[in-house]
Amino acid sequence: MTSASDTSQHLGLGSGIAALHAKWGWIVALGVVYLIAGFVALGSVVMATVASVLVVGAMMIVAGAAEIIGAFQMKSWGKFLIWALLGVLYVIAGFLTFDNPLFAAVLLTLFLGASLIASGAVRLFLAFSMKRESPWVWVALSGAITLLLGLLIVARWPVNSVYILGLFLGIDLVMAGAGWISLGLALKQRR
Repeated sequence: MTSASDTSQHLGLGSGIAALHAKWGWIVALGVVYLIAGFVALGSVVMATVASVLVVGAMMIVAGAAEIIGAFQMKSWGKFLIWALLGVLYVIAGFLTFDNPLFAAVLLTLFLGASLIASGAVRLFLAFSMKRESPWVWVALSGAITLLLGLLIVARWPVNSVYILGLFLGIDLVMAGAGWISLGLALKQRR
């Protein structure tokens, strides 16, 4: 037996899928654009690394400006100084990224490797503390792969800094493109 709220949720989902069904071609086109961008990034991972670092730098400048603007909303002088200082540091870091994107790539690659190592270690810890009835093996496998990837990045650092971020960007774009294309084609086949 379904309630009125269950029925409205199904109708909402069905009408949403119907609207997507009508746009399946645009979804496939988006996937193709992602795929092309991904293969271009994989073809020139150094340029993709620089481009991704420049995007990070631009976002740091925008975030810093927002922090500075937000500082003026603070009621106390101490909080204003802290927020303003954080904003100024973000803006400076963003401009330094533009000034030397390869050095920024070196730092971001080290941060990425360290983050993957920490994430993998935490997943392994969680996997071995899970009950044996749960799918702990998949969590452990995920943690081990993440940990190994982080160790590989840190072991080859700073040499790999010129291509790691671009390689990750290219792989991400290709996988996202394949996902959008498969979604669009699945919507086309759905009647």
